[in-house]
Amino acid sequence: MKSSFRWYGAGDPVTLENIRQIPGMRSIVSAVYDVPPGEAWPEESIEAIAKACAAHGLVFDVVESIPVTEEIKLGRPERDRHIANYCESIRRCAKYGVKCVTYNFMPVFDWTRTQLDRLAPDGSTSLVMYWEQLKGLDPLTDDIHLPGWDASYTQDEVRELIRAYGELGEEGLWKNIEYFLKKVIPVAEACGVTMALHPDDPPYPIFGLPRVVTCEANLDRYLAIVDSPANSLCLCTGSLGCSTKNDIPAMVRKYSAKKRIGFMHLRNVKILEDGSFEESGHWSPAGSLDMNAIVKALVETGFEGWFRPDHGRMIWGETGKPGYGLYDRALGSAYLSGLIEANGGRVER
Repeated sequence: MKSSFRWYGAGDPVTLENIRQIPGMRSIVSAVYDVPPGEAWPEESIEAIAKACAAHGLVFDVVESIPVTEEIKLGRPERDRHIANYCESIRRCAKYGVKCVTYNFMPVFDWTRTQLDRLAPDGSTSLVMYWEQLKGLDPLTDDIHLPGWDASYTQDEVRELIRAYGELGEEGLWKNIEYFLKKVIPVAEACGVTMALHPDDPPYPIFGLPRVVTCEANLDRYLAIVDSPANSLCLCTGSLGCSTKNDIPAMVRKYSAKKRIGFMHLRNVKILEDGSFEESGHWSPAGSLDMNAIVKALVETGFEGWFRPDHGRMIWGETGKPGYGLYDRALGSAYLSGLIEANGGRVER
């Protein structure tokens, strides 16, 4: 397995110098952040990331993410132009050594939380979603700005998108997913790139939006649309794991055995009685997921792809991008590498 770490570029307070000091660290997961969604990424921007990583003894070989625009998801007139640019971005990334591209098909919002700095008894803070804080809110009538929502949208634009997705429905979204995959996966295959689909976060409908990347049956349906190793999963244990309906170790074992996981996001989550959840430390007893069983499934099925410690808490007084500080993610990386070694696996250098 290949250990990796998310890096948000030159402005990230977590530097490449910091990341290179994490034991066993190999790969950087990053993206071009200054290009509007739907436009092709400039080669010089991709090359600059690759060179910066190489200068620190690291490899830029995973992109997270090339955004799938609302025009693509909704099947609007700009869809074909955006898909053509998407394919060109894949080609350009491959030219500079990228082997895996993560993306998602979540309508409007990449993820939903109600608070980014929930204070735990030990003094750490983390991301949470409490149903009580969502109760009574209606984005069609109320001015709502939840964490994770694209701040570039006005409230009226959010309302228009929610109405459009309501008319589209789940089957309409599935049709647009199929259209996208049949255009993009052949390009990825030709470039030697694995497309890794991130599940919906959380994996159930919110505000009536259709969300389909939520469970085993729907993952099966997604992978069957184009039955290719290039059409794989970014299996996020925390996203799928905040639903008690998903048996995460069993799902990891199944899709890893089928060689349909390109990238693993490994994190723990504590599920509360009402279905709310709190992001926790990676250590198994800190949350509701058995991280050792998850890693054991990867080792025993011969997983050779990338993994990264996903969201961490903010600890030891660290400030920065919520979920993406250095300290707790570095602890998580070391913990996960230890589980891999204890289960007979190997972290590739």
